[in-house]
Amino acid sequence: MSKAFFEVFPTLKLDTGLQDLFEGVAVEKVTSTKRKDFLRVYIASDHLIHKEDVFRVEQEIGKQFFPNMPIVVKFYEQFTLSSQYDPEKLMDAYRESILLELKETSPVEYSLFKRADIAFSQDKLLLTLEDTVFGREKGGELARILEKIYNERCAIPVQVELAYKEKAAGRNREEEEQRLAIQVAEISARAGFAVQMKGAGLSAGDPIGGAGRSESAGQSGGEGQPEGVGQSESAGQSGGAGQSAAPGVSAYGTLSGSRGGASPSKKFSGGRDREKGDFKRPLKRSDNPDVIYGRDFEEEAMPIEDIIGEMGEVVIRGKVIRKDKREIKNERSILIYDITDYTDTMTVKFFVRNEQVNEITDVMKEGTFVKLKGMTTVDKFDHELTIGSLAGIKKIPDFTTSREDRSVRKRVELHCHTKMSDMDGVSEAKDIVKRAYKWGHPAIAITDHGVVQSFPDANHVWEDLWKAEKGRCKEAGEPEPDKQGFFKVIYGVEAYLVDDLHEIATNEKGQDFGADFVVFDIETTGFSPTKNRIIEIGAVKVSGGKIVDRFSTFVDPLVPIPFEIEKLTGITDDMVMGAEQIDTVLPQFLDFCGDCILVAHNAQFDMSFIMENCDRQGISHNFTYVDTVGIARILLPGQKKHTLDAVAKALGVSLENHHRAVDDAEATAEIFVKLIPMMAKEGIHTLAQMNARGKASPDIIKKLPTYHAIILAKNNVGRMNLYRLVSESHLTYFSRRPRIPKSLLNQYREGLIVGSACEAGELYRALLERKPDAEIARLVDFYD
Repeated sequence: MSKAFFEVFPTLKLDTGLQDLFEGVAVEKVTSTKRKDFLRVYIASDHLIHKEDVFRVEQEIGKQFFPNMPIVVKFYEQFTLSSQYDPEKLMDAYRESILLELKETSPVEYSLFKRADIAFSQDKLLLTLEDTVFGREKGGELARILEKIYNERCAIPVQVELAYKEKAAGRNREEEEQRLAIQVAEISARAGFAVQMKGAGLSAGDPIGGAGRSESAGQSGGEGQPEGVGQSESAGQSGGAGQSAAPGVSAYGTLSGSRGGASPSKKFSGGRDREKGDFKRPLKRSDNPDVIYGRDFEEEAMPIEDIIGEMGEVVIRGKVIRKDKREIKNERSILIYDITDYTDTMTVKFFVRNEQVNEITDVMKEGTFVKLKGMTTVDKFDHELTIGSLAGIKKIPDFTTSREDRSVRKRVELHCHTKMSDMDGVSEAKDIVKRAYKWGHPAIAITDHGVVQSFPDANHVWEDLWKAEKGRCKEAGEPEPDKQGFFKVIYGVEAYLVDDLHEIATNEKGQDFGADFVVFDIETTGFSPTKNRIIEIGAVKVSGGKIVDRFSTFVDPLVPIPFEIEKLTGITDDMVMGAEQIDTVLPQFLDFCGDCILVAHNAQFDMSFIMENCDRQGISHNFTYVDTVGIARILLPGQKKHTLDAVAKALGVSLENHHRAVDDAEATAEIFVKLIPMMAKEGIHTLAQMNARGKASPDIIKKLPTYHAIILAKNNVGRMNLYRLVSESHLTYFSRRPRIPKSLLNQYREGLIVGSACEAGELYRALLERKPDAEIARLVDFYD
């Protein structure tokens, strides 16, 4: 019999979002292995739970309930989803979770799925994979996993069909082909060695290779016998040089049986530690002075990033970035090294006797470059992919090179931080300028966050570079170069820009507060007007300062409502299914509005959805709309927050069912009715007067959101204006960060170039949030 999740785990502490998410989850069954090291929890839910959240709760159960036990907690989910879901909509909602799950459990299938093309036809999913060896070999397993997720976990019947496409050519296709050829050669060598083992009467279970590689005992054989991948050196052989080693000796030299004519009682000439009962094998088995451990080898190294799972024996090269040592029993130690080749990093582990530790660690220090050969394996204790059973380690020269810019047409970096950018830059301004000059760049821009303290250092090093260049030209008999042309430092700042140009009343046409208004609110499936959908519209008509009419309806979005929205609004799929769609509801809403001025709290959001849907349906629009957030900022300057519930509380307006469109519209209408006489007392009677009052108030600017922008000085006038802006941002508009309002930037824009910056810039954010084209165009017009 199932129980509520928090009945089974009553003391489990989760953050608010996860707590809400698992409130409605039922636990069907809990099982454990006999060793009590693996806990299976079977859960059922009426809403989709993403794998990221599942993994977080699994970890929290392990931490909070089993802090000192090596136990793995694994959830097995089963979802009962609304009929809004079909195979395609489920893939849209759950694709990232599938990727995350595959990444954790099946790296090869993860890579295939990430690059796959997906198409749907009724209850069939056509999965088109890249036509590679892995694609052909693992495609069936990936299809089985997807069918299991759809059919068993989500109860949506789907049949997966496979197709293949030509692999896209990468930027490093030639190098990839060379690496593949090397890997094929290594696999072939291993396969050839396995055939020879079989011919010699040896089983696959006989120990070979690595730190546990055996030395042959009494083996005979002819010269020229191949030394395959994983082959060990011989000891006490009766044959010629190059003879292959016969397995039969266990990891540290102890005999594991008699094979190839070796007697169990026969001893190696190297001697035996009678007290320990094992062989003292030499640390090095090569005359090459570069060999640190094991034997020499000549195979080409492969990039660490190409190691996927337990691939058998591999050769890598890299730099030692971390070392560790753990002593174990029998006077032995585990040496642990992290090796990076700058494509990825991997841990290497091997066993040595305690008296051999210093011999290795004195040579193999952090910063040493090494090449090594060993077996890839998932460590039983750390559960991480590591390299063990080492055949050999040897020192190699530093294979890294100083970065150079070999481009024919040199770039100019216009967004560069020094260590004066708090938590964002670590380099000295002088080092950055020197590097740009050395690479042949014609200029470099210094743009720290909100400050200009790096300018003196940058200028001083520029003067030094100029003197050196002038001296070089003089010695070479060349004419003196132009001081302003040989190399430039561009002085700038990454500003925290505030858009104070957004008017409280948009597209006002001389109206006053005696006009008719429609105060409305909408609920949506998300924040993007192009990607997400309206699920409810509520509106109230205000005439003569009184509420005279109401409009309220659900809208079927034809897509599932995310759990977060369902939790916030209380609106479920069942409530909207069967309701009229937006192409019917929107004309009805516009008929209700007529020529009224539209009013909303945070009107930009609501109007973006209305205008986007008007554009989709070909409905012309020329709305005048008012934002009550802006009015509240003018009339309630002491209020810390101007959210709907905060303003309603300040004005004594009831707001019982917040985040339901009709209730929010009703509350907003009551707020608006109370704000009208308050504006009249302030001498504000028209929308134009309200816009004028809302401009250039430092208190308002301190509460508005900030966006990054790059401001560059193109001459001395611009540099002085830049100083004015930075000073004002700290002295007048500072609130958690130095803010520059757009109105002030327009006042001192002479000599400046304004760029839209990075993903934290308002233009980039607007594009990511898929704001309407009109809003994108407005933002674009502001920047150079």
